[in-house]
Amino acid sequence: MIVEVEAYLGLDDLAAHASRGLTPRTRVVFGPPGRAYIYFIYGMHECLNVVAEPDGKAGCVLIRALEPLSGVAEMYRRRQWKSTPQGLANGPGKLTEALGITRDQYGLRFDRTPLEIRRWKSMPEFTIAATPRIGIRHCAEWPLRFIWKDHPCLSR
Repeated sequence: MIVEVEAYLGLDDLAAHASRGLTPRTRVVFGPPGRAYIYFIYGMHECLNVVAEPDGKAGCVLIRALEPLSGVAEMYRRRQWKSTPQGLANGPGKLTEALGITRDQYGLRFDRTPLEIRRWKSMPEFTIAATPRIGIRHCAEWPLRFIWKDHPCLSR
């Protein structure tokens, strides 16, 4: 269950990869919404984004953290994790490692396997809080990080 995301607003957002314009790396971000933008960062982690703007307009949402609900044993195995489930996918690199997401899934749609984002059958009650984005230099003060307030699986 997704508990934390950050929005990246395209050309005017200097923290967004798309601010540099259309490149081979960012082409999917300028395409139709609902596709995966996956990139490699710090020479060690993949990051998963959902393209969120109409075709031709850049914008995406970084999935920063989730609460593991199913496939947890497989997530533990992939991460070789020995601690609590709260720390299993509480950061963008941890999340992609736990889910087995790589750049091989770049451009895939989220409305079919192997990548799916689903609605709740019954939506839980919670509060969404907006905070500044974290782990970036440019436009970091923009309140574009959205969290499930006080959730134990948020990134640190």
